[in-house]
Amino acid sequence: MAIVDGDWDCVTRTPMGDQKAVLSVRSAGNSFTGSMSSPMGSLDVIDGTVEGNTIIWKMDMKAPFPMLLACQATIDGDSIEGGVTAGAFGTSPLSGTRKA
Repeated sequence: MAIVDGDWDCVTRTPMGDQKAVLSVRSAGNSFTGSMSSPMGSLDVIDGTVEGNTIIWKMDMKAPFPMLLACQATIDGDSIEGGVTAGAFGTSPLSGTRKA
């Protein structure tokens, strides 16, 4: 299992309030697959890339309005920190911890 693999309890601090979700990461070499699941639904990881302990991915959000989200996060032990860029809304900080 790579250092980035796991399920992560995350909070993204967006202009619409804090959004809680679980990010699932399954790496294979320099790429990864997974999803981000929240009470609003689940989004699949698109173009997941692993660069050391940093993951970079996109998600195609459909609701409350369509938007391609660009994401990046760095993993340090059981902590994850990064951001989610949502077009004109800018980048919202993402943080979380690895689920046991």
